[in-house]
Amino acid sequence: MTLKPEDFWQSLLPAAAVVTAPYEDSFPAQFDDGRQILLPIRTLPDGKHALASLIINQASFSVLDAIASDLAAKLAPFGPEMVVGLPTLGLTLAAAVAQKLGGTRYVPLGTSRKFWYREDLSVSLSSVTSPEQSKRLYIDPRMIPLLAGRRVALIDDVISSGASMCAGVLLLAGIGVEPVALGAAMLQSDSWQDGLLPAWRGRLVHVFTSPLLTKTESGWVG
Repeated sequence: MTLKPEDFWQSLLPAAAVVTAPYEDSFPAQFDDGRQILLPIRTLPDGKHALASLIINQASFSVLDAIASDLAAKLAPFGPEMVVGLPTLGLTLAAAVAQKLGGTRYVPLGTSRKFWYREDLSVSLSSVTSPEQSKRLYIDPRMIPLLAGRRVALIDDVISSGASMCAGVLLLAGIGVEPVALGAAMLQSDSWQDGLLPAWRGRLVHVFTSPLLTKTESGWVG
């Protein structure tokens, strides 16, 4: 199935509409109930491999709602009392999940340093999509009382290398908070297994996965 670039992330395919490898320009990420969402395939610099992409703040409201509902249901057994979101795209998902869990607000982390932020309340941050950019991850000091003594879920849109999630965990540790759960819409490839400490894997929940894709004569396979 071929989609125009602007049509990705706008609808879900029913469980009966199975899309199989080899793939041409889109990868079908699958929910536990069999529904699929077609994700555009992005070729990596080596030209031989590719990753499936999810840009959740460009998704339709119905797709965002479906992803948030699934993730909230998987986080609920951990009993989170506050949701913390990782920038940038994790913020869109975190806000939606917080609402699904019955929250009235959430705590967004950020990479833009406001003048009242403190450097001791920040950590270094890198990501697969912006490897060349040197960033720091901050928490607004005014948000800290919202997390003290509460059960916290830390959310990102995609976990690829695991670096962003580890930075979030480290930043929260600096204020004495240890998340009860980590959540993501998608686990991208298997690289995160090396980047995320084994102790956290039992607290990690997700909606769907996508593999590292390899180019063949007939298309992409994973």
